[in-house]
Amino acid sequence: MTNTVQGPASYFPSIEKKYGRPIAEWKSLITASPLTRHMELVAWLKTEHGLGHGHANALVAHTLKEAAGR
Repeated sequence: MTNTVQGPASYFPSIEKKYGRPIAEWKSLITASPLTRHMELVAWLKTEHGLGHGHANALVAHTLKEAAGR
């Protein structure tokens, strides 16, 4: 039986394909940013890196959750 990836991580294959960067690189950019609030980071990814809202939101949600140890 195959486990289906759910939640924000389900967007990762399409993010890598569409924007040409590995998820680890996106997560590094997010954690290196001086911004800390979810929607600030989403807006930054959209304006500075051209991500769509859903992809930016998924990356930020996953990265912040992971950083919080959840």
